[in-house]
Amino acid sequence: MLIEKNFSLKNHNTFGIDVKAKAFVSVESLEDLKAALNTSSYENKFILGGGSNMLLTKNVDALVIHINLKGKEVVNQTKDEVHVKAYAGENWHEFVVWCIEQNFGGIENLSLIPGSVGATPIQNIGAYGVEIKDVFISCDALNVKTGNIKTFFNEECQFGYRESVFKQDLKNLYIILSVTFKLTFKNHHIKTNYGAITTELERFNIENPTIKDVSKAVIAIRESKLPNPKEIGNSGSFFKNPIIKKSHYLKLLENFPEIPHYAVSESEVKVPAGWLIEHAGFKGKTFKNYGVHNKQALVLVNYGDASGNDILNLANLIQHTINRLFGIQIEMEVNVF
Repeated sequence: MLIEKNFSLKNHNTFGIDVKAKAFVSVESLEDLKAALNTSSYENKFILGGGSNMLLTKNVDALVIHINLKGKEVVNQTKDEVHVKAYAGENWHEFVVWCIEQNFGGIENLSLIPGSVGATPIQNIGAYGVEIKDVFISCDALNVKTGNIKTFFNEECQFGYRESVFKQDLKNLYIILSVTFKLTFKNHHIKTNYGAITTELERFNIENPTIKDVSKAVIAIRESKLPNPKEIGNSGSFFKNPIIKKSHYLKLLENFPEIPHYAVSESEVKVPAGWLIEHAGFKGKTFKNYGVHNKQALVLVNYGDASGNDILNLANLIQHTINRLFGIQIEMEVNVF
């Protein structure tokens, strides 16, 4: 187990923010993870996964423990269904591709989402009509204080819109080691009625899509409007789509008749945050070496050597403006440190 001091985290967060960790270690086994947690040389510990849903605004005065546990396996299979366990350090998109190659369906709509497997239940990641909670069976997690491993099943995770118990009551108390998913082996439930998937499939002249076709369509859509973090620093969607009262939405319609919405319940609707940000004038706006992406207003970008505080100040400005114009408080999806 190699601990490096004064370590740059620039290559360990998708925003490409250059902050330093007091110390850094990448753990590839449960034994190394426990040893890193128990080291007395550093009182503070900071757990780091894929770095795809975080904004670092300052140096990290702690031992940064990078979760790099790898492996995937089929743990149960019937004629129609398969249960697959993947370890927390596996790259999410690579895992999706692997599943599709095995003809395991259910997560093809979540193709090309950056990050690691371990982060997926924390955020309850979702895209194009599918969320992790839809395919999640359980996860094994390490209690940071006791060192005991607990299995959390679906209901225990208290999944919500980009939410889970790991972001709320159990925040910083557990480290996810592995996640087990329930996927289809036959009779796949193809979901193409969300976003532009159908249009993209028509462009490919595909009438009866396979899970691989859906993945290909999702990748094409994401690549057409989302910047590659390896080329432009970003964390994907920075804000959550706000859920507001239907009565509030109806009042907004009077001044903004084109405002889109999705029904959540009889009394609530979801409004696309990207539409709000674009109509507030931020889409494509640049501030020195950072700004809002010109193809997707939900994405804040680091064009060069912007600081985390630059990005955070822009996010705060957007929030304030949206609240002033529409009376809606949009929440950050990204974790700020």
